[in-house]
Amino acid sequence: MRVFQISPAGVVESDQIPTTALAEATLWISCSRTEFDARQSELQAALQRLCGMQLVDLHISDLLNQQLPSRYDYTAQYDLLVFRRLATGALAAENTPVPVAITARPRRSGPPILRRIDTSPVGFAVFDNLLLSVHPADCAVRDSYATRLLAAAEGPREGVARMPASAADLMLRIVNQIVDQYLDLRRELSRQLDHWQAELLAPNTRFTNWSALLDARLALHTLDDVADDQRTAIQDWTASLESWPPAATSAGRREYDLLKVRSRDVLEHIERVVRHVRRLEQNAETTVQMHFSAQGHRTNEIMRTLTALTAIFLPLNLITGFFGMNFDFLPLVHRQTGIWWATGIMSLVALGLVAVFWRKRYLAHSKR
Repeated sequence: MRVFQISPAGVVESDQIPTTALAEATLWISCSRTEFDARQSELQAALQRLCGMQLVDLHISDLLNQQLPSRYDYTAQYDLLVFRRLATGALAAENTPVPVAITARPRRSGPPILRRIDTSPVGFAVFDNLLLSVHPADCAVRDSYATRLLAAAEGPREGVARMPASAADLMLRIVNQIVDQYLDLRRELSRQLDHWQAELLAPNTRFTNWSALLDARLALHTLDDVADDQRTAIQDWTASLESWPPAATSAGRREYDLLKVRSRDVLEHIERVVRHVRRLEQNAETTVQMHFSAQGHRTNEIMRTLTALTAIFLPLNLITGFFGMNFDFLPLVHRQTGIWWATGIMSLVALGLVAVFWRKRYLAHSKR
């Protein structure tokens, strides 16, 4: 468990929950799902002491559920947001059961990028001045943002964002970092699919990596579902901001406006992920269809050439069959020059048919 007290004076980290919260400070309690389950009573007592409110039982179940999709819910005292992040480690380290969909995907035969589609939920309970976040045991998002937060507290640096002004602002910053992981993933996945598309449409290569391509399509469907749930959750959160009571001070109004701007920014990033994923899905489907269309076109060309060759030799077979009949009186049979006449006629017929078929492009080689 990591506990941060964030105030204008700086950031203080500890592993113990304070008994009282500072008046102008935001308290961030971050724990793994296993720790949350084991220290549930202690955390509930701390929330009651610091905020005057405990988590309801259904929300506790949501925070402990590894298979829960991204969703948003609220009470009169706090908001609950569950947001699925990209899994970066083995989820089996936790004591809770691991979903079948997550344990099955590492056996893919495709590139390692596909294994990064696996997701796990991160839960946020947002109070007025307290944020409780429940992460998987291997959550790099929490550690990464905590490092940035501590670096920002050391002093002004180029490229370091300002300190979060509230628990809601802190939650949106962490969610934005999660969404940025999906933006990075889509670029790598796009490069992999572009490579497969070039391989599928290459005329002189034989594509055999069908299992990996199928896994990629399934991964894109999964990513589309995850991003769509994320968008719905953030839309619900943004809509709930409209019901907040108006702030009494100009600083409070500015903070409220910044929350709305940051929420719309996170939603726009998710929309970019959704659009790009759906475009990749459409491109993958179109490429597969073009591949089979090209294969069918090549097959038609082969059959057309074989049909033309058959049509060329059919008259020749007719001529040889005519002179092969068992009759005593056939023209040119008993003449010394008969074989040359027959050969010349057969050659003329063959050349004439080749010229006709070549003119009609039955024997022409199509350019690719």
